[in-house]
Amino acid sequence: MGAAKRMRTNPRQLAAEVLNGLELSDLAESIEIAGPGFLNIRLSPSFLSDQLTDSTLLAETKNPKRVVVDYSSPNLAKEMHVGHLRSTVIGDAVARTLELAGHTVIRQNHIGDWGTAFGRLLAFLDDVGDEAAQDAELSDIEALYVEASQKFESDLAFANRSRSMVLALQAHEPTAIAKWEHFMMLAQQHMSEIYSRLDISLQPQDTRGESAYNSTIAPLISDLQKRDDVLVESEGALCIFMPEFKNKDGDIQPMIVQKSDGGYLYHTTDLAALRYRGETLHADRVLYFTDARQILHFEMLFAASRLANIVEPGVMLEHHPFGKILGNDGKPFRTRSGDNILLRDLIDEAIDRATSLIHEKNPNLDDEQQDEVAHAVAVGAVKYADLSKNRLHDYTFNWDEMLAFDGNTAPYLQYAYARISSIFEKGNIDMGQCSEPPRLDTEVERQLAVHLLRFQEVVEQVVADAKPHYLCSFLYELTVRFMRFYEHCPILSEEPQIRDGRLTLCSRTAATLKTGLDALGIRVLTRM
Repeated sequence: MGAAKRMRTNPRQLAAEVLNGLELSDLAESIEIAGPGFLNIRLSPSFLSDQLTDSTLLAETKNPKRVVVDYSSPNLAKEMHVGHLRSTVIGDAVARTLELAGHTVIRQNHIGDWGTAFGRLLAFLDDVGDEAAQDAELSDIEALYVEASQKFESDLAFANRSRSMVLALQAHEPTAIAKWEHFMMLAQQHMSEIYSRLDISLQPQDTRGESAYNSTIAPLISDLQKRDDVLVESEGALCIFMPEFKNKDGDIQPMIVQKSDGGYLYHTTDLAALRYRGETLHADRVLYFTDARQILHFEMLFAASRLANIVEPGVMLEHHPFGKILGNDGKPFRTRSGDNILLRDLIDEAIDRATSLIHEKNPNLDDEQQDEVAHAVAVGAVKYADLSKNRLHDYTFNWDEMLAFDGNTAPYLQYAYARISSIFEKGNIDMGQCSEPPRLDTEVERQLAVHLLRFQEVVEQVVADAKPHYLCSFLYELTVRFMRFYEHCPILSEEPQIRDGRLTLCSRTAATLKTGLDALGIRVLTRM
């Protein structure tokens, strides 16, 4: 219709002219004009069958990029909690999907391991004594941090000591660095355990926190000072003023790069990180996954980096925000006492609930199998409940919905894969050896085939928009169509040509489910 409007002609008339010039006999069974000017093309069974048997599931991009993906990024002054879940799960799914499409992905876990929070903590550890600090676990240190934060607000002398400790860290004062390194060791162990239990692909070598850029900040500021149009002194602080960012009174809102006491802010660290990602990692595209509260920060960061030529003009800078996780009361998801839910506790509860469900549905599994299935179902359910929602929206955390074996859930998709596996096990057939072109005699077979061939476009859509829910929707619809096919079309009992063609459909469905769920960071199971 858009083309007809530009050409000032009737849409149906234009459609008829296009139809007269089309030669699609090698792929179309029929073509007809519908509605105000749509062209409906019905693909032929032979074309669909050939595509399913001759082509790969997914062709890698012909234009691969080097993509830096910044995600998870917890503040290490605390244990990881439910507030870290969305960045970790969404970022990991997008990183995996980019790799699936053929791009080079460089994961960056930009942890909060520097700055005011650690000045408070280290100053408080001085107060409690070295022995208590050395013996403390991460959970103990978090409790100490809460106390330190309260003291920071009420005790001016302590607040000043905390700020001095930040400067000591930035100056690499040996005593401060030694205490900081001990704490970092505890925090890294905690992070690695959580990532392992959640099947997150981040590794220790992907961690590059704020502290990693400390030595590069002074040279960065020196370079910025050489340009009169970038860095401006205001009330003793060094700032970048950009006219597009104004407060409600119409005054330009500055981005502070260095405070009047010489300290740096996360704006400064992020500029240094962006420079590193452009100059050292040679990124073509940089993706950030944080909650929506940081939208303004990243708008200013990207504008400042363009103004100061910190990255090449062709580098794509993208902030991909997400909404909140809510409880059933519509408020942020927390414990009854109002505290953040720790991720280790969330994972434990998910596995306990999944174990009960699996034991009820299949009590014949031995203990080892039950543990494997329960972990895969639990983690898959938690991740899929998040990933299946448009990341821009809030979503409600509901155990019963996410662990259900029907509907748009991970257990439903995992069960479909297990069911397909059981077909091949029962027939003693190698799933990977199925290559007989399916005849597609029935409408349910045809619908399944058409949907399978959409996998490429869906992956490309996730890569472009960084929205894993597109892939979740595709996999759910694929599962629904397979279940219809399974209910209406006998497989192993059919004559060889029909049976083998339908086994090809089963094999392709299983491979697509596995590949798609792998891209989401969710395991498949051959038994449930």
